Amino acid sequence: MFYTYVLYSKKFNKIYIGYTSDLEDRFLSHNEKATKGYTVRFRPWVVAFYEEFPTKVKAMKREKELKSSRGRNYIWNKLDELGLISVS
Repeated sequence: MFYTYVLYSKKFNKIYIGYTSDLEDRFLSHNEKATKGYTVRFRPWVVAFYEEFPTKVKAMKREKELKSSRGRNYIWNKLDELGLISVS
């Protein structure tokens, strides 16, 4: 199983979009293990939501969709629906 996930940093009001086959380990990497890269600068992260896919190709396709302008709008609206942010 593969996952496309969205992380949210409330402290910096940032999102990160990625895919993985091991969501738990990848989350740990973003929040603790990694020593360099984009996500290190904006810790702590929470998993805002994720979607499950049967293949890596499908997860990668969804990641690409979410990284588009329309996808990012979808993410920010979803974060508002989940109560992680307030658009008003």
